[in-house]
Amino acid sequence: MIDLHGYGPSIFQGAILTIEVAVLSLLVALFLGLLGAIAKLSSNPIPRAIATVYTTVIRGVPDLVLMLLIFFGGQMMMNEFSDWLYEEFDIDVFFNIDEFIAGVVTIGFIFGAYMAETFRGAFQSVNAGQIEAGYAYGMTRWQVFSRISFPQMMRHALPGLGNNWLVMLKTTALVSIIGLADMVRLASEAAKAVHEPFTFLIPVALVYLSLTAVSELLLNRLKIKYSAGTTRA
Repeated sequence: MIDLHGYGPSIFQGAILTIEVAVLSLLVALFLGLLGAIAKLSSNPIPRAIATVYTTVIRGVPDLVLMLLIFFGGQMMMNEFSDWLYEEFDIDVFFNIDEFIAGVVTIGFIFGAYMAETFRGAFQSVNAGQIEAGYAYGMTRWQVFSRISFPQMMRHALPGLGNNWLVMLKTTALVSIIGLADMVRLASEAAKAVHEPFTFLIPVALVYLSLTAVSELLLNRLKIKYSAGTTRA
């Protein structure tokens, strides 16, 4: 392991933390993205309106502002709720928002809006005639979704999902501003301590580049999987 003036092991642990934040945020974003896409395609105006407001607001506000609002604003709301419990019911309890959970939820919440638009466009690209044929063969809604809609939707969605994932991977650096000891924060503190920014920040850049390269390979394998049975023009 590279020593980096003794900071190497801690920065390596920060890199592991960065990967954990990215993967968990991806799971949250995919879940919210699917829900948002289904809501925007719904015939019911209420979930459609909620999903529209969600995607419009989130995509229109900078990620940094949302990170600060959710973490610091959320902590203030929890403090006020604790005060209310104590004043009304004499319950003395304190809620502390964990930086890791806040980072994962915030990044997942932000990119869920982008995933929703990606999924929505992909669902609309699926041939409606095939879906109708599935129902005509007696398939249930779940069978039509899992055997017809979802596989074809993924083929159309993968380019957009891949781009969102790569941007999300780099966005994890924002968790350093809320105090989470990821590799960007640790490398920045080490660089300030020994006054050698390139010694620490270049390895961090290489780690992000390596993660991006591995992600590209995995995305290409997924594209091959979901493109089975199709022909290229």
